[in-house]
Amino acid sequence: MEAERRPERPPAERSSPGQTPEEGAEALAEFAALHGPALRASGVPERYWGRLLHKLEHEVFDAGEVFGIMQVEEVEEEEDEAAREVRKKQPNPGSELCYKVIVTRESGLQAANPNSIFLIDHAWTCRVEHARQQLQQVPGLLHRMANLMGIEFHGELPSAEAVALVLEEMWKFNQTYQLAHGTAEEKMPVWYIMDEFGSRIQHADVPSFATAPFFYMPQQLAYTLLWPLRDLDTGEEVTRDFAHGETDPLIRKCMLLPWAPTDMLDLSSCTPEPPAEHYQAILEENKEKLPLDINPVVHPHNHIFKVYTDVQQVASSLTHPRFTLTQSEADADILFNFSHFKDYRKLSQERPGVLLNQFPCENLLTVKDCLASIARRAGGPEGPPWLPRTFNLRTELPQFVSYFQQRERWGEDNHWICKPWNLARSLDTHVTKSLHSIIRHRESTPKVVSKYIESPVLFLREDVGKVKFDIRYVVLLRSVKPLRLFVYDVFWLRFSNRAFALNDLDDYEKHFTVMNYDPDVVLKQVHCEEFIPEFEKQYPEFPWTDVQAEIFRAFTELFQVACAKPPPLGLCDYPSSRAMYAVDLMLKWDNGPDGKRVMQPQILEVNFNPDCERACRAFLWQCMFCGQQEPCGIFATDEQPHELGGDGRSLGCTFSNP
Repeated sequence: MEAERRPERPPAERSSPGQTPEEGAEALAEFAALHGPALRASGVPERYWGRLLHKLEHEVFDAGEVFGIMQVEEVEEEEDEAAREVRKKQPNPGSELCYKVIVTRESGLQAANPNSIFLIDHAWTCRVEHARQQLQQVPGLLHRMANLMGIEFHGELPSAEAVALVLEEMWKFNQTYQLAHGTAEEKMPVWYIMDEFGSRIQHADVPSFATAPFFYMPQQLAYTLLWPLRDLDTGEEVTRDFAHGETDPLIRKCMLLPWAPTDMLDLSSCTPEPPAEHYQAILEENKEKLPLDINPVVHPHNHIFKVYTDVQQVASSLTHPRFTLTQSEADADILFNFSHFKDYRKLSQERPGVLLNQFPCENLLTVKDCLASIARRAGGPEGPPWLPRTFNLRTELPQFVSYFQQRERWGEDNHWICKPWNLARSLDTHVTKSLHSIIRHRESTPKVVSKYIESPVLFLREDVGKVKFDIRYVVLLRSVKPLRLFVYDVFWLRFSNRAFALNDLDDYEKHFTVMNYDPDVVLKQVHCEEFIPEFEKQYPEFPWTDVQAEIFRAFTELFQVACAKPPPLGLCDYPSSRAMYAVDLMLKWDNGPDGKRVMQPQILEVNFNPDCERACRAFLWQCMFCGQQEPCGIFATDEQPHELGGDGRSLGCTFSNP
């Protein structure tokens, strides 16, 4: 028996030593108050909670008294070539050993018994970005994981080959959970591998047991809970559903692909825009109430706007005489909020003249799955050329698997990047060429998967070499109908710290550019005025004015499709709304219609309320809220935002009074 065993107190002992029944009941009530919501969400029956508390308090690992691990050698039968090829892809091909967990206790196991819940320890817990480093540095970890996964490993020192094999195979064993509270970093998904006992439990579509991760707060430790779904006799197998909670047969087939290889090449990879019901469901989930129709309010030319804000950058940077801060939300002419505004209907009814820094339904731009959906209005099911091919892993997993397998068959590049729907700063974002990894990432947080840019335009850093870089532009949306979009042509640059290559995919400083949140990482800063001549020196055939014209054309197309349909399928035309967004993009090499090499902008994401001090400059506020044609003589003309025409060309600073 490989599971850890620790002695358990007699079943009759229902409370800790020295505890009265009343004290035991009080302890259970406290436990239920603290952990009840998580246990209910996981489906753990309440009849087990008392014994679960006891086992947690005393670290009782008693699975060894009830279960055993069997080694099973599969018998080779006569098979045709196709079946032989399928067998070769199985986790334990040929006559290699595989494992099963069975009930060994002579009396079997009764689901109604309050003691029929078991703790499974975790052999390895990590975040994906730290996995390689831990395998290389934690003594004994690589050896244990290799043995657990059936990978041959010889010697004491970690080899690159063994580490790579474990990193690939671990997606057949990984489980995940995330904390509900804390900072964005603390709430990132955690991946873990159960101990040898838990990892030997096999899949069944109709399982005999359920499992769930459980974080025990007093110990600050995570376990996996195991409990029966029915009574079991001696010798019956312990199984769980690897695709628990999913009922759609096609989605289940995709989710089980890491363990049961499936050819999905015959399935269409086409991803048309979702139907109207999809957007209505998003509106209802966000609890956003659309405004009533209102008429624009005209303010005098010299009106002083009272601004209420919870954004510290605004409070400290807004010094123009046309704007004054107020602590009273009720007295404000402008609401500039960091948090998302929800009740536009009430605002339109009670205070239609109050301006605000958000548009109803702007999540269509700022949430990555919605961005990919609306972009298909410009480029069809595969999306426009300015957005990497993107799939929603919640709703388009089968299409993605088919597309991945098609590219694999044709020998095309298959590097992808998994991103959460609604996080920035590259949090929980992973570059991979492993289909198994992408499928399993679907189980953590809602994610999209986008084609990784395998041929980016690089920038030569003399201290490093040719590195990836991305560009951030601030755009201002003044109105939806008519579409009035301005772009600030002072842009920001971010650089990787290591020379680019399609290897070491977990090397953050090679594949990512967001370096300003880690004090231990070098932050390369180059102002756009310095960047442009150096860029043109490195790429003399590509004047920056031409490159930027293509970038602005992409921005225009994006906002045109975002505003093309009525809400909730598009941004709402609310006359009192204004918005400032940061659009992050890269450039990639592509071939033009004439076969010549071109730089194609690739929009990565659109950020609401960008964390950018210069974006708080007063002339941007004048553009959004005052609409003045003149810059009041306090800022240089070349720093004014430019209005984009329908073809993406700058129309200059041509604002009109609201």
